[in-house]
Amino acid sequence: MAIELTDDLIKLEEAAVAEHAKVRAMQAEYGRPADGDGWTDDQHTAWQQQWDAWRTASEAVQAAISAHAEAAGESRYEVEKALKGKVRHPEPEEG
Repeated sequence: MAIELTDDLIKLEEAAVAEHAKVRAMQAEYGRPADGDGWTDDQHTAWQQQWDAWRTASEAVQAAISAHAEAAGESRYEVEKALKGKVRHPEPEEG
């Protein structure tokens, strides 16, 4: 039986994925904090703010997954697996 995913769950996962992409982009732009002269104070602050935004988005989606699984009587693991698959590896559209 396929797991039903709500639009809200999908939006929360998409937000968490987007925030993580921003963290990774900053890491790519700034390089390793210990390389060369290291990061500036502004870079550390910007990175920490983005890390916090990612953590907040991740916490929100994890809480929503748990609530959805409990309400639907589904395995939390299976709900998370279905959600990540849908958002991170979507099926190609027919057409």
